[in-house]
Amino acid sequence: MSAQTGYRFLEPEALARVKNLALVARGVVEGSISGLHASPYKGFSVEFAEHREYTAGDDPRHLDYKMLARTDRLYIKQYEEETNMRVQIILDTSGSMGYRHQAKITKFEYASYLTAVLAYLMTRQQDLVGLTTFDTDVRLDMPTRSSPRHFHEMMRQLEAIQPGGETDLAETLHRLANRFKKRGLIVLVSDLYDDPDEVIRALHHFRHRRHEVIVFHVFDKAEIDFPFRETVAFYDLETNERIQVDPAYVRDVYLEQVEAFIETYRRACAESHIDYVMTDTSTPYDLMLSRYIAKRARG
Repeated sequence: MSAQTGYRFLEPEALARVKNLALVARGVVEGSISGLHASPYKGFSVEFAEHREYTAGDDPRHLDYKMLARTDRLYIKQYEEETNMRVQIILDTSGSMGYRHQAKITKFEYASYLTAVLAYLMTRQQDLVGLTTFDTDVRLDMPTRSSPRHFHEMMRQLEAIQPGGETDLAETLHRLANRFKKRGLIVLVSDLYDDPDEVIRALHHFRHRRHEVIVFHVFDKAEIDFPFRETVAFYDLETNERIQVDPAYVRDVYLEQVEAFIETYRRACAESHIDYVMTDTSTPYDLMLSRYIAKRARG
């Protein structure tokens, strides 16, 4: 746990590098936010949506004094017109995400750092952020909120997760696409180890629902470079299957297959107007995120 932030996956140095970044919606979102996102709601009042805790700088005219009397806490009435971009981070917690060769951290830890800093950015720019984790099924499903209390609970839940179990990525994404009714930004953080054709169909499902989608495809560097030289036993972290391999006989074929695997996702995402970001655990996540957001801002 960082002594300076109080959260394991929020590093002060990373926050300092990304604090001035803004992840802006490209399309119309169901709400508005301080000029950052385009909204379909213009020039008229719309219905009450929810409460959120008061934070410094909020307009006191929107305070709910009835809630103050009941709870002795300050809450702001939030309306659909004022509801900001909804961002649902979908984090893969299957067994394969626990892999680490010589890196300092596992793929899951890398993904957790990325998830935490994304949630921080979203909350800081007053967007509503939620967190969903899954392996063969959904294990955690926190709805989108924007309060400091919600962010604290998200970080607490993130720190308690241990990767494990097999993957049912495509089917899980289909179920989630049916569940998320209002348009928003879907951020998938995964190694995408499932049938690419099926996963791509599931990503299309989100696009059909008019969500914007970003995919962070996370690898350990060894999965890309295959640096092994001597006969080695590989264990499947999801099924515990063991196989002994002579790297000299499989290296070329393996590297071709990995390249094709990545290119399949890259091409399909581009065709569907989905942002695809391939990264590995040797690349600092804050540097990768900064470069991506800068590129995204340039269009």
